[in-house]
Amino acid sequence: MDQHQSAGAPYNVRGFPTIKVFGANKNSPTDYNGQRTSSSIVDSAIDQLKSLARERLSGRTGGGSSGGSSGGSTGGSGGKKTAGDPADVVELTDGNFEEKVLRSNDLWLVEFFAPWCGHCKSLAPHWESAATQLKGKVKLGALDATVHTVMSSRYGVQGFPTIKMFASGKKDGGAVDYDGGRTSSDIVNWALDKLAENIPTPEIVQVTGNQSLTDACQDHQLCILAVLPHILDCQSDCRNNYLKMLKEMAEKYKKKMWGWLWSEALAQPELEEAVGIGGFGYPAMAAVNSRKMKYALLRLSFSNEGINDFLRELSFGRGSTAPLKNAKLPDCKSIEPWDGKDGQLDVEDDIDLSDVELEDLDMDQKDEL
Repeated sequence: MDQHQSAGAPYNVRGFPTIKVFGANKNSPTDYNGQRTSSSIVDSAIDQLKSLARERLSGRTGGGSSGGSSGGSTGGSGGKKTAGDPADVVELTDGNFEEKVLRSNDLWLVEFFAPWCGHCKSLAPHWESAATQLKGKVKLGALDATVHTVMSSRYGVQGFPTIKMFASGKKDGGAVDYDGGRTSSDIVNWALDKLAENIPTPEIVQVTGNQSLTDACQDHQLCILAVLPHILDCQSDCRNNYLKMLKEMAEKYKKKMWGWLWSEALAQPELEEAVGIGGFGYPAMAAVNSRKMKYALLRLSFSNEGINDFLRELSFGRGSTAPLKNAKLPDCKSIEPWDGKDGQLDVEDDIDLSDVELEDLDMDQKDEL
């Protein structure tokens, strides 16, 4: 570098050794922040290649040496980076850390940073982008370790930025070191992989009122609604077969973190009307995006193959949609949940005529008009 200062000047090289990673976007290399051992360098290179391969397979290529030159719109590994909202990163302190992180059932990634740290500043837009992309699935926080020293000391923070993972579910105070890349796509993929390791199969919840609909739809990117035939048209064995199939689909797509609902035909007429299901054609299915107030209908067969094709298209962000009626989630009636039994026809009470006195009719007597 003493002899070739012009080569390092564009990349803000100030210390030695400095290692830069040139991915698909050669105009925007990223800093290598791993350990200086051969195995760590190899692992980091492989992570970068995996990230680049995922983005190219999904059609988000970085455009070679020209890359994406639209000021900050591309990530360091190539590919288009989703703009992040700083508000999606939770500000953590010594005072709120236990309540927000350790008492939470969510999976957390926490960045311990220092305001003067150059690597922290480089990470910031990627951290914000990842927080926005993971919203509703994984929570991302940031703690200024120069101010809030209690928590940074507890978790042995010695360099910046240091990222720790706090697993989903009940926490024992322990944390796992983050060992992924430092681009938004690296962070998102790493977090989703960790989330999927322990995530349970989503429950298929019956719509018994407004709360069940709200919990499944407003707290998730999508909610999948199945409207099953009336119990008199499809008894318990028939209904349980449908619910089993839905459970299998929920397991297959559990990484998507969707909400899953079912309702009996005509039990929630306003809900059916809002998503274009009504009166006939059961079983039926719709996917609802409560943030955009749009829905998509299953137009294929209500079968493993048909539902899988429908959900796969949704997972890629494809499929035709329509606006929800009145641009809001409909009101649902409060009903009793299904008891798991077969349906029974209402039996009319027999009328006892033994106590009814009937007058004798005189056939010879006729009424005159």
